[in-house]
Amino acid sequence: MPVLAQTFGEITGEVRDSAGGIAVGARVVVTNEATAATREVTTNEAGIYSFPALLPGSYSLRAEMKGFSTSSRKNVLLQVQQTVRADFALQVGEVTQVVEITATAGLLNTDDATIGTVIENKRIVDLPLNGRNFLQLVALSPNVSFGFANNQTAPARQGGQRSQQNISVAGARPTFNRFTLDGIEDTDVNFLSYLFLPSIDALQEFKVQTGIYPAEFGRAITQINVSTKSGGNEFHGTVFEFLRNSALNAKSYAFTSAVPPKDPFRFNQYGFTLGGPVWIPKLFNGRNKLFFSSNFESLRNRKQSQSIVSVPSLAIRSGNFAGLPQIFDPATRTELEAAVFRRLVAHLKSRPDTQNIDLMNLAGFCRNCLGNWYSEAA
Repeated sequence: MPVLAQTFGEITGEVRDSAGGIAVGARVVVTNEATAATREVTTNEAGIYSFPALLPGSYSLRAEMKGFSTSSRKNVLLQVQQTVRADFALQVGEVTQVVEITATAGLLNTDDATIGTVIENKRIVDLPLNGRNFLQLVALSPNVSFGFANNQTAPARQGGQRSQQNISVAGARPTFNRFTLDGIEDTDVNFLSYLFLPSIDALQEFKVQTGIYPAEFGRAITQINVSTKSGGNEFHGTVFEFLRNSALNAKSYAFTSAVPPKDPFRFNQYGFTLGGPVWIPKLFNGRNKLFFSSNFESLRNRKQSQSIVSVPSLAIRSGNFAGLPQIFDPATRTELEAAVFRRLVAHLKSRPDTQNIDLMNLAGFCRNCLGNWYSEAA
């Protein structure tokens, strides 16, 4: 069963003293920089600490032990389904003295074997997206094909944008993907596409996992794990509208002497996001306690299309086929004299069961029935 652990991350590490000895019983505190929520643990007999089940976001860490200076680390970025390792080396001194670690070299992930790519909020919001569909950015992950032909039965049975969503990872079929949203199942059982597509402004980030998953994953070759934003101690919001209008479009390219007018088109995609502490004046202040995050998005798409087709002339519609180079029997595909064909048409129109047939549809009607009637007409 999907659980929230699918979007949570973990911060772990080792605490040692300046001589490289294991620091047993050191106190380590982690603080969410957005909500000020804190958790603390002590290192075990191996000097290891661990903070599992943390929301993706930015954290600060502090390690302290009697007889040693306090060591702190800020802006530790935790991503979706990520294990971050942050080790500390305590220096001899007073606990009131603080040694702040401001920069560290990037390390290989040695705590698990999960293979995946995280697409963070900045790329989701800044990169151009047709229709604000963030799943187009799955193509930024290695070994991914996106945008090929869709399942032929999907548009008729399902319709909409979901039926046109095709993602192939490592050469697998598009139906071998699984979608989760904040740890909740978000996969359509019919075509194994997504069920709900949140607004890109409401997303924290998402991760495309392509192999060696933790125990909470399964059911598909590829995991597309989406995490939405949570509220914090500060109010943050956006208001947006994306407009497309036929008044801004070029005229259609026409192969006729009379250029047709532009197709009417109106496209409006608008909404907002808002998050922060729950605050009721003079009654409740949710800072450091209770938070909210909200999102609304609407799409209005109005359009018409025009096409140019060839239709029979007035003479042909009245039964006059003079001037045509060849006329064929629709049943046998053999050439007929124009006079014979006109006689056949007149015969069909005189019958009670065929006299109301539109001559524009006569060819298709003859294709089905002419074999039975030709002997009578002759």
